[in-house]
Order: sequence, then C-alpha cells, then structure tokens
Amino acid sequence: MFKIMLKSIFIFLLVLVSSGCNEETTKTVHEIHWDRDMCDRCKMVISERKHGVQVINKNNNKVYKFDDIGCAISWFKEEKIDWKNDARIWITDVDTGKWIDARLAFYDTMTRSPMSYDFAAHETKEAIRPELEIINFAEMSKRVLKRKK
Repeated sequence: MFKIMLKSIFIFLLVLVSSGCNEETTKTVHEIHWDRDMCDRCKMVISERKHGVQVINKNNNKVYKFDDIGCAISWFKEEKIDWKNDARIWITDVDTGKWIDARLAFYDTMTRSPMSYDFAAHETKEAIRPELEIINFAEMSKRVLKRKK
C-alpha cells in the first residue's frame, strides 16, 4: 500500500513539473537559424535580424518563424489559426535586436521591413523618433490585414 501511494505521489509530482515546463517553454524565445530558417508564410529565408518574428502555439509548443510581422499577421488569417489570441508572439526590437513581446511592442510605420509591410517594433515609445507615427499591436495588425499581399 505504501509503495502504491509513494508511486502515485511521484507520478503526480512528475506531471506537475512537466506541465510547469510546458508553460515556461511558451514564454521562451527559441533559436532562429539566421540565413537558414524560412518564413512559415512566404518561404523566404529569415535573414534580417531586426525584423524576426516567432509565434508559439501554447497548446503544443510548436514554433512558427517569420521574416516580417506582416507575414505573421497575414498567416494567422490565411491559415484560419483559431489559437491566435492565445499565441505567444515574439519580435525583435528594430534598434537593439532584443526579443520582445509583440503584443506589448510599439510600432513605427516608416521603417523598411523585409516583405515591405514597413512596421518596425520598439520596446518603448521613447525609442521611436518623435516625427514618426507610433501605433500599437492591434492597429498594426488591422493595417496589415487591409493590405493585399
């Protein structure tokens, strides 16, 4: 009886630790093999380090990589991704190359991007030149979907 109870506790702890690891995985940026990985939408090689995007499906931790935020937003619609609101989206800050949460980023509308959607992510509003328009993730997404690509 004691062995069965001990085994049950061990299995419970193992499941608990595993589920914690899965949640952490979705919060972690994955490695992009620059100049080798291909955009999951347009199939271009991802080479511009200041416009890279990663989308992580929280349900299975699968990672999708994109060369431009416009490709990622368009991909959600074209592929009818039903988990898009739960997706973890990472984008590189155009100035520093640091991975940041795309939903929390600020976007300027005048920086050339690999697929010419021309939105660049910034970690802070202050990082954007004052003469440039500053928009949030929702507005950027709406503008991407208005375009024909």
